[in-house]
Amino acid sequence: MPKNQFQRMIFALLTVIVTVHAYVFYSLYVINGSFFSSIDGAAGVIDGINRNGGVMMFGRPLPIWAVVLVEFCLAYALECVMGSPFSFKLACKVFDPKTTHPVLFETAIICATVGLMCPAMSFLAAIIYYPYYMGFNVFTFLANWIKLVCYNFPFAFFSQLFFIQPLIRTVFKVIFAKSLKEK
Repeated sequence: MPKNQFQRMIFALLTVIVTVHAYVFYSLYVINGSFFSSIDGAAGVIDGINRNGGVMMFGRPLPIWAVVLVEFCLAYALECVMGSPFSFKLACKVFDPKTTHPVLFETAIICATVGLMCPAMSFLAAIIYYPYYMGFNVFTFLANWIKLVCYNFPFAFFSQLFFIQPLIRTVFKVIFAKSLKEK
């Protein structure tokens, strides 16, 4: 859908803004919500995070805004460098964009993006959320990475396919309506 490099960067930016917030919510509330809620005297997840001093990142507690900022920077860089270019190339290996229905081709791009980005971002998350205070063990790191991929892949697939990408494509069409009609 994006026609030039500027539009690709804006499309990636919009995608990452929505995606990072969705994944931070998913990670903190769905996956780790019971841990944060069980902290002594916590009235809920946010209260538990605050009582914990923040979310453990790089072996120390950081506030939620810092978690979102770090994940946003990593996800945007990875999306621009790897996600968008390689997912399009992978989709082109299976389908011809000129003869394939646009919905099917866009679905192939979304699936390829999830297939690339989920393991890559889970790898980065395994690094930044590793419990360094316990010492480093490569097997613990690999187990954490695999666990994160298993937790994140179903959420990534369904949220990108049915919610995030349709939303971003709609917003993108509104923003670039004039330039998309010209082409």
